[in-house]
Amino acid sequence: MIKHIVMWKLKDHAEGADKATNLRKMKELLDSCANVVPGILKFEAVVAQPGLEATYDVVLYSEFASREALDAYQEHPDHVAIKPFIGAVREARQCMDYEI
Repeated sequence: MIKHIVMWKLKDHAEGADKATNLRKMKELLDSCANVVPGILKFEAVVAQPGLEATYDVVLYSEFASREALDAYQEHPDHVAIKPFIGAVREARQCMDYEI
């Protein structure tokens, strides 16, 4: 199994919208990718919640049955299609994949 964890910090303003608007849109876009390929075992996109510690604005926690399933997700047209928006609104990104 491969765990794929990504965190993003968003710009205060990008793509003609404020951070709150872009956070909602980004979560919707990520959620739309939750079942795009077989082998996704878990897929959870979460926006930082007021009152709880967070140094990033959005986190994606996902688990894949295999490296091949993760690769299929990475290359899937639905996933590729959301990358330009995310790239335009993000200030920073951190990612870690690991096998267990």
